[in-house]
Amino acid sequence: MIVAPCSIKTLSAIANSFASDLISRAADVQLKEGRPVLLMVRETPLHLGHIELMAQAARIGCVIFPPAPAFYSRPKTLDDIVNGTVGRMLARIGFDNELYYRWLGMKREA
Repeated sequence: MIVAPCSIKTLSAIANSFASDLISRAADVQLKEGRPVLLMVRETPLHLGHIELMAQAARIGCVIFPPAPAFYSRPKTLDDIVNGTVGRMLARIGFDNELYYRWLGMKREA
């Protein structure tokens, strides 16, 4: 499961197993079943409370995946940056895709 974007409110609900809505309940079930949950936390700047919520979410099995663009593939457009982030998230949960360029052994065409 990918929660994108993930607000601090949703992060808090998931981190504290407070299944008050469909997203937090679905994440709770995913974690209970041992399936991956990626949280694209969107807020900045962060204070210690946010960081502690992310740590708690990681402790219960979530992957914190902020929308930080990867520039090693030399993106040329905003679409390249978005596709790269989406592709990396999909790959992280096990979906092979061609939306991004792996930096090991792959070269971007000019």
